[in-house]
Amino acid sequence: MIELAPDQLPALSAWFTAGAPGTAALAEHVRATGTGRWWADRATDPRTVAVSCAGHVLLRGDPGALAPGALAVFDGHYVRAADRFRPALGSAFGRLVPWERMLWVHRVPAPAARPPHGVTVRRLAPGDAPALTALTTDAAWIHATWGGPSALAASGRGWAALDRDRMLALACTYVQGTAYEDLACFTDPAHRRRGLALACVTALCRDVAARGRTASWTCSRDHRPSRLLAWNTGFRLRHEYVHYFTGQPAAHPPVRRETPPVRA
Repeated sequence: MIELAPDQLPALSAWFTAGAPGTAALAEHVRATGTGRWWADRATDPRTVAVSCAGHVLLRGDPGALAPGALAVFDGHYVRAADRFRPALGSAFGRLVPWERMLWVHRVPAPAARPPHGVTVRRLAPGDAPALTALTTDAAWIHATWGGPSALAASGRGWAALDRDRMLALACTYVQGTAYEDLACFTDPAHRRRGLALACVTALCRDVAARGRTASWTCSRDHRPSRLLAWNTGFRLRHEYVHYFTGQPAAHPPVRRETPPVRA
């Protein structure tokens, strides 16, 4: 696979479903935010196209067009693709772990959740970037789809629970599509079970609805706390799917690849 420059992209409507919920909206998110990368088997008239962002990959097209090991550029990623890509993925990686996922869609308005005494729940603002940065390193994933804490804080697409200047919990749009916004949340381990995530997610769901979109939620099938939080904030299960975690690229002979034009 080769990386495409933004002005080399084919019409996205020919490859990715518009208005899809969950991580299926990754192409719309990357196009809107500029955070992420585009890939194809060749620069002109591609037969296989992929979009990657924050360790997630959406793969579309004809796997028969791929050379052995062509997908090795996605080592250490979560790949979502049709079953027909399974042989190509197996050819590229010595380790391919299926991960059962659940997609939830917000259906039931939840009542406003009252935060604990002394805690304020409000929309993120640009000045919150230092507080986002100060969260534990385990929380870095939550702003990766925006390109970092400053970009997420400036986006206005998050709600946080704060004790003075210290951020205790955060819910934000993780993938922003044209019809759906897929949400994510993180709570400081020392402040869990206080209803902070519930308050942040509830506020964010109202915000998403005010923008004319619907909130969605994705989680692992075996992540019971995430499933409970989704249910308690008004999400209902839409469907289940599988994505694959890749690792240990397989060895292949060098393959001559087309190189896209150099951009200044």
